Amino acid sequence: MKSTVREVMSTRVIWVRKGASFREMAAALREHRVSAFPVLDDDDKVIGVVSEADLLTKEALDSEPDGMPGMIAGILRRKEQEKARGITAGDLMTSPAITVAPEDTVEHAARLMHARKVKRLPVTGADGRLVGIISRADVLAVFDRPDTEIRKEIVADVLREEFALDPKDFKVTVKDGVVTLAGTPETAALGHEIAHRIRHVQGVVAVRDRLSDPPAA
Repeated sequence: MKSTVREVMSTRVIWVRKGASFREMAAALREHRVSAFPVLDDDDKVIGVVSEADLLTKEALDSEPDGMPGMIAGILRRKEQEKARGITAGDLMTSPAITVAPEDTVEHAARLMHARKVKRLPVTGADGRLVGIISRADVLAVFDRPDTEIRKEIVADVLREEFALDPKDFKVTVKDGVVTLAGTPETAALGHEIAHRIRHVQGVVAVRDRLSDPPAA
């Protein structure tokens, strides 16, 4: 069974209101040692995210002499330059925020982090209100799953239940999350399908396909 965001997220979240000043945000980042935090409106709904990158963009632009944009400011896109002139969380935040729901899988959160190149995601309920936050460290926690549990799921749920196969026809070993799969499936296509499915079992780091080619017809 896939872990959900609710199972690994943190409910202790550092957040700011839309009107928070640059100084307040910089102090919060330093004090709480976080790289970003959600921005909430008056109804506690997530409307954006402010990150270290957002604050550094403003600092880089503001530090250049008047009339001389310099190398750093010169390579900033126009939209970033306009945002960097802001002084509140509402001005500097990235909006709309990229969020996940408590019922989403950890795998979905990981894919979203990778695709959007972010380190953490606010978790929101159906009403849009903040309920938690999930970080890269939280996502990686699923790989702490014991090898015995991983093997049990592969044998019972994948081979026997999903593919209706006799697990005795296959040899499954798991070491540090790496699965080695041996045996002779009826077809090469079936073997590839089994290996692909096992890669998506929670806690699996990699799959070593040692399946033999089926006998020639």
